[in-house]
Amino acid sequence: MKALAFMEHGGIEKLQLLDVPPPDVGADEVLVGVQAVALNRLDLFTLGGLPGLKLPMPHIPAGDVAGVVAKIGAAVSGVEVGQRVLVNPSLWCGRCEFCTSGEESLCNDFKILGEHVWGGAAELVRVPARNVLPIPDALPFEIAAAAPLVYQTAWRALISRARLKIGEDVLILGAGAGVSTAAIQIAKHAGARVFVTSSSDEKLPKAKTLGADVAINYTTQEWDKEVWKATNKRGVDVVFESVGAATWLKAIRALRKGGRLVTIGATTGPNPPEEIRQIFWKQIDILGSTMANQREFREVMRLVLRGELKPAVDSVFPLARGREAFARLSRGEQFGKIVLTV
Repeated sequence: MKALAFMEHGGIEKLQLLDVPPPDVGADEVLVGVQAVALNRLDLFTLGGLPGLKLPMPHIPAGDVAGVVAKIGAAVSGVEVGQRVLVNPSLWCGRCEFCTSGEESLCNDFKILGEHVWGGAAELVRVPARNVLPIPDALPFEIAAAAPLVYQTAWRALISRARLKIGEDVLILGAGAGVSTAAIQIAKHAGARVFVTSSSDEKLPKAKTLGADVAINYTTQEWDKEVWKATNKRGVDVVFESVGAATWLKAIRALRKGGRLVTIGATTGPNPPEEIRQIFWKQIDILGSTMANQREFREVMRLVLRGELKPAVDSVFPLARGREAFARLSRGEQFGKIVLTV
């Protein structure tokens, strides 16, 4: 089968369109014929090489898959060949103390499709049958592929971890990122007032079309001070933080007393300057969040499939132009998700 893959870690030039053996399925697995697969910044990190992650080569990135079931394992029930599905990219053991208590994203052997195992930038992808979710015929594959990773991540972070409530203020950093476009919509669905930041005046009005109420260009304004002024010197209730070192200190300053910072990533680095006095004096909660459990995944996907949450697709490339798609992602030019069609 054709796959966008790499034989060694490095830059985008390492990506190649290769012929690789198609995967077979185990008893409880399905083979999905990939129609669309969306990219995440995680795919750039995997390509570049992550500390402690040793992958057999070649490796196929990308975990946000939508397609048609091509084959099912002998023990699979409730899934049929020919079904249109999207894929939950979370992989869990189902046996450890966290899985058996319904907290799959805390699994002792948690993995992500495309990071730890072969992903979906290929004609076929193998996944556990429990990971596929049927989608309606009217939902384009490109839209379906744009949803799973970012919506489950934002849902767990804002709803389960930060406990965002109606009438609260939330600050979402980096409005154009796929996870941020999901977070804006989820925050509005929860009844919050939404603040966003971006370096692009072009992206700020787009964020408002998704539901953002206050949009700040962080290259021309001191965004923490602007938030402070816009909240009448109170600060926001919640900060949704995925940037890391470059924004951490200002994010803490932008919070109200007793506020909550929920972090889901560190794209600019994992070791930010800290201000411990701000944390204890303002009595701030700092919360970590990764992906979602299966219940949360299905909750937020239900809203997507009903059209109450609508994934933002930035651009669509054929698999053969995968390098161009990765280059656009690496430059941060996108607003929403970049999708490859297979």
